[in-house]
Amino acid sequence: MDDQMANRIEVKALSLSYGPEVVLDALSLPIPSGQITVLAGPNGCGKSTLLRAIRRLHAPQSGQVLLDAEDISKLNGKALGRRIGLLAQSPSAPQDMTVEELVRLGRYPHQAMMQPWGAGDDAAVAAAMVGTGVAEMRQRRIGSLSGGQLQRAWIAMVLAQETDVICLDEPVNHLDMAHQLDCLELVTRLNKEQGRTIVLVLHDLNLAARYADQLVFVADGKVRERGTPETMMRSDLIDEVFNVTAEIIIDPVHKRPICIPHRRS
Repeated sequence: MDDQMANRIEVKALSLSYGPEVVLDALSLPIPSGQITVLAGPNGCGKSTLLRAIRRLHAPQSGQVLLDAEDISKLNGKALGRRIGLLAQSPSAPQDMTVEELVRLGRYPHQAMMQPWGAGDDAAVAAAMVGTGVAEMRQRRIGSLSGGQLQRAWIAMVLAQETDVICLDEPVNHLDMAHQLDCLELVTRLNKEQGRTIVLVLHDLNLAARYADQLVFVADGKVRERGTPETMMRSDLIDEVFNVTAEIIIDPVHKRPICIPHRRS
């Protein structure tokens, strides 16, 4: 896979700790351009920290993250914000903020003293709201939104950044089944129709297998294995990574592998 396509992001031997706790341990991972890469693994294995490190929100002890072969440590904050968008897990904002005000925050990396808000910013915000289906609620306070509506508003904020790389940490967390599908279908359209490189953290292994081009299992701060869902969804590997015995079958509709967990191993 690495020889056949360019990698938009290269994580190289990245190590990161919180105090004495090692969270990422010399982790290396290529993220192919124009694909959906899904990170999966047990709680606390380092998935969210890896996303934040890719967006340079945590400085590593060693290793580096390359974006289009350029070390992200050499980019200033706004330059990086114009190239990588991140929606963290459980983001927060003032409850009396309107949807449009929230989405407009996504344009911050594009603002400068000599480049005030302009027509291009208005167009980016409008397109992001239309694309996520929140345009009609632009004047609503975010405190009045349902969980699914609020998540779409946050994704609209990330889209307004107009980055080629979008990182989403558990974007379907706390959403019901219908809104989970809406969210992931939106992500898929961004990838297929606009060529965005998407990096997702998902806990639901069956959703991960359904939407991923590259599926990555992270455990103990390292990449345990990566590949297509067809090569990754194996009973022995799921037992090794998740400590769960499971049967793998093929989804008769989408033709992707499905994990049927039996019990803890």
